[in-house]
Amino acid sequence: MRNYKQLSQGQRYQIEILLKAGHDQKEIARQPKVSPGTISRELKRNKGKRGYHPKQAQIKTDKRRNEAAKALKMTEDVIRQVEEKLVLDWSPEQLSGWLKLEKGIAISHERIYLCPVGISMFGRISVMAGSCIRT
Repeated sequence: MRNYKQLSQGQRYQIEILLKAGHDQKEIARQPKVSPGTISRELKRNKGKRGYHPKQAQIKTDKRRNEAAKALKMTEDVIRQVEEKLVLDWSPEQLSGWLKLEKGIAISHERIYLCPVGISMFGRISVMAGSCIRT
């Protein structure tokens, strides 16, 4: 498993200096010790019409991070809705899709299997070939 880290503001200033010095993306990646793909994505996401500016890049990154969808915890209301649909013989996959489409709530079917009512209805969960199945 890879360990992903976002670029720091200092690394962004370093990228700007190396770009202005005429270095290519592979050479730039060696200085902050990141992959060339990281540099490529950074420039693609944050390069403006007048070039790369680290301060603007940091602002854009912070804005994207703040606007990203946050994981929703299984609140009492969500658990109640899950229970209602499971009693009606909805599968966790159907329920996950319904929650996303109708309620704007992103909860995986695996999470539904693992919620208390899911465990009591479906029993033990076994994982085979990367997908959860009822046993």
